[in-house]
Amino acid sequence: MAYCKVQQAEIFYKDIGEGTPIIMIHGFSPDHRLMSGCMEPFFENRTGWRRIYLDLPGMGQSRNYDEITSSDEMLNTVVEFIQTIIPDQQYVVLGESYGGYIARGIIHKQEQHILGAAFICPVIKPFAKDRTVGQHQIVKTDEKFLETLTQTELEDFKTKNVVLNESTWIRYNQEIVSGVQIADIPFLEKVQKNYGFSFEVDQSVFSKPSLFLMGKQDAVVGYMDALALQDKYLRGTFATLDKAGHNLQIEQPQLFNALVSEWLERLED
Repeated sequence: MAYCKVQQAEIFYKDIGEGTPIIMIHGFSPDHRLMSGCMEPFFENRTGWRRIYLDLPGMGQSRNYDEITSSDEMLNTVVEFIQTIIPDQQYVVLGESYGGYIARGIIHKQEQHILGAAFICPVIKPFAKDRTVGQHQIVKTDEKFLETLTQTELEDFKTKNVVLNESTWIRYNQEIVSGVQIADIPFLEKVQKNYGFSFEVDQSVFSKPSLFLMGKQDAVVGYMDALALQDKYLRGTFATLDKAGHNLQIEQPQLFNALVSEWLERLED
């Protein structure tokens, strides 16, 4: 655990292992635990990877970020962080939700350095009004377990997840809610006013091994917009998982594990 000082922030990060760097970028409001929770298990029996988990400005334990006012500046901060931690090295990038939007911004700016990319429930269109999404739909419920929750806990759980059982609840709290609770909400509201980049991403073809994982029941970003990018990611696996919403990695852990393992194998070939 350490801090990296860049122009507009001090970025908190965890740096684990040795080998090919893989930059892990969480979504809007949580922190690095969202990524380390679902990704660290892959490396218990897999060597050759240096995992770098960061807290985006305004989230987790990053600090001194008040000058940042837009996703453009968020992106520049992350790119500067990467170039400070692993100067001129090649690396892999993985982003979840807003982190998937930032990751595609990184590809736009740093494509020559990037060996591969993965996206979990990525933001494709920054503004909700432009997205193709369905209604929130719960697909699996453990009624007996839900009786153990308070009304407040239940309401939050039901509105953010589509698989309502104990294992999802535990991981939702440990990996997602834990970060959301310490987010700097006034700062995030300021950035949301300039949530879209000032340029278009996905303009060039990306020919490195990539993976797009979408939830069929994701009512936040949906899955249709990501599928439209298939001709831009020549070596992309695009998977839309049933029984999965915007927290796909904790709702469909077995499929998530299988598809991410296969992507890592493609990168190792």
